[in-house]
Amino acid sequence: MKMWSGRFRQPLDPDFERWQRSFGFDRRLLHYELAASGAHARALKNAGVLSADELIGILQGLEQIGERATASPSFLDDPEAEDVHHFVEKQLVSLVGELGYKLHSGRSRNEQIATDLRLYVRAAIDQLQHELAELCSVLADRAEQAADAAMPAYTHLQKAEPVLIAHWLLAHVEMYLRDAERLADCRKRLNVCPLGSGAVAGATLPLDRGFMADSLGFDGPTANSIDATSDRDFALEFVNALSLLALHLSRWAEEMILFSSQEYGFLGLPEAYSTGSSAMPQKKNPDLLELVRGKSGRVLGNATALMVSVKGLPLAYNKDLQETQEPLFAASDTLWQMLPLVTGWMKAVEFHEEQMQQAAKSGFMNAWAAATYLVQRGVPSRLAHERIGKAVQMCLERSCELQDLPLGELQSLSPAFGQDFYESLKLASVLAIHDVPGGTAPVRVRQALVATRETIASLREEVHAHA
Repeated sequence: MKMWSGRFRQPLDPDFERWQRSFGFDRRLLHYELAASGAHARALKNAGVLSADELIGILQGLEQIGERATASPSFLDDPEAEDVHHFVEKQLVSLVGELGYKLHSGRSRNEQIATDLRLYVRAAIDQLQHELAELCSVLADRAEQAADAAMPAYTHLQKAEPVLIAHWLLAHVEMYLRDAERLADCRKRLNVCPLGSGAVAGATLPLDRGFMADSLGFDGPTANSIDATSDRDFALEFVNALSLLALHLSRWAEEMILFSSQEYGFLGLPEAYSTGSSAMPQKKNPDLLELVRGKSGRVLGNATALMVSVKGLPLAYNKDLQETQEPLFAASDTLWQMLPLVTGWMKAVEFHEEQMQQAAKSGFMNAWAAATYLVQRGVPSRLAHERIGKAVQMCLERSCELQDLPLGELQSLSPAFGQDFYESLKLASVLAIHDVPGGTAPVRVRQALVATRETIASLREEVHAHA
């Protein structure tokens, strides 16, 4: 029996009936639907709608539905169920008889799906934060292992200055930690309970909304029944946060692809995450990295699809909102699958530290340090910049580096040059001069690593608190 069939005389067109069902994708909400139904059943008992025995019967029926779904996935293959709410009602009635129909007293599917989706997004955030903590921890491990080894940093994809490998890796950690913060912020806003909102105007029974919210771990009930049943901004916010995470992962993947090429040679691709060419026997291709880069586009598409789905909807519930579920599920699935693989890749990748270190010593990457040497000896910054630029031009004409120029020729550019200039050009000196918070000086990077470990530990504690 349909949950809405009383008013209708004619059956649905069979093709339309199949087409409009959502159970094929919202069945994944079964666990949350059962939890929310249990909270509603207890509220009905407190309101005097259910007796104690009826409550026990319904709760036992709901538990059996969950156990059957866990034991046999084929249990969910129901060609008649319109959605997850209809499926649960059908199964409950088959288990406890007409008592199962009493569960829907005082509630609407509009509030049910709004509640189920909030529970789903909340659980998804907790899982993703766990995965982000794992990834950041591995990146921090690799940063610690790199110690004081250096590499080139780039601007405009051109060599700029040397940095510690650890500093580079911690830059990626900072991005992912901000992603985790965005998810935590989203979780705070979504953690209110729509149960008791009815179809649009509020429940018609004296249900204790605070009790239902507490039962499900929400901070409290939603403030407005119209808003509670019709808005999906929590889903949009969540998927937009995922799109930023996907962007960061895509940038990471692109950088690793570049650095694994023979032209850079900074890292060796892990064979467990790479494949070869069917035509060229020598090839080892960065498949995981390319798929991360490619699948990130899907998440951006999911975010756009969600916004377009709701942008023109009047209050309150409209069937269009059914179309927000699949982009939401797709985006979270993509990141759930991707993050553990990225973490595994980061554990396995081999950094060619000697080659990275050598690359950090050439290409005039000590030029700003050279200009700083003159500034520290009283030369105005703009003039120091111009003098070192002329020195670089002399080197280009002779195919040499700054440290290869004789002191006399340097002094022809500025009398401020002294013998100690050559010491300031060494890699260790160039790194050490960036001695500010957030800089790549080894002492600062070690401090940053300690702070990063503390932030990751706080993230793990937060995830554990929600478990």
